[in-house]
Amino acid sequence: MTVYFIGAGPGAADLLTLRADALIRRCPVCLYAGSIVPEEVLEHTPEGAEVINTARMPLDSIMEVIERAHNEGKDVARLQSGDPSVYSALAEQARRLSDRGIDYEIVPGVPSFAAAAASLGHELTVPTVGQSVVLTRINGRASQMPEGEQLENFARTGTTLCIHLAAHAIDEVVDTLTPYYGDCPVAVVAYASRPEEQIVRGRLSTIASAIHDAGITRTAMIIVGEVLAAEQFPDSFLYSDDRPRDEHGRTIPCVH
Repeated sequence: MTVYFIGAGPGAADLLTLRADALIRRCPVCLYAGSIVPEEVLEHTPEGAEVINTARMPLDSIMEVIERAHNEGKDVARLQSGDPSVYSALAEQARRLSDRGIDYEIVPGVPSFAAAAASLGHELTVPTVGQSVVLTRINGRASQMPEGEQLENFARTGTTLCIHLAAHAIDEVVDTLTPYYGDCPVAVVAYASRPEEQIVRGRLSTIASAIHDAGITRTAMIIVGEVLAAEQFPDSFLYSDDRPRDEHGRTIPCVH
């Protein structure tokens, strides 16, 4: 018996990986957070499967369901929104499974920041403009930020920021970032990849009022950085005619 922590992606059912879809189709028990995982993702659960919405269940109750499945020899598909490696509450679940001697496996999924960038039609790493991306959030009820990981510390780097779980505090985000980024381009994508997707673009001076007007308070990604408006930048050397290649088109490593 195995518990599969499955990255269910940003919401669109056709953004599930092939591995995720195959596991959902065969696991007799499926646990999902109904507040963030759309029901369309569950359409391929097998006939007779036990499908449980865990949105209002405490962790101990979830563990009881998993232990029962373990005792019955039933694999469990545990659907996590986006990718399980980021803000998925995976760590505390995995810790409890390890304590109980229950096997688990992690299946990666399309992360929300990638879905948001795709909806915007932007690459988040643009030559000479931005080559780093910080995934972060702000203090919230679920978890306080560790010392040293406050938003202003990342802002000092000027790096492209993908800020999770913060649309409800857009005024705070703007006040924190403006001293470091000036009137930088910003985009907010709510419900990326879903039919109800909303995209709001602006700058730090305008984005807060635009978000309030749009009524966006949750399930949104805030992206901040000059890469969002980059136009005049050099082409990457990746496809340059000057890059040495062998007869098969493979890059010849440079020797220094």
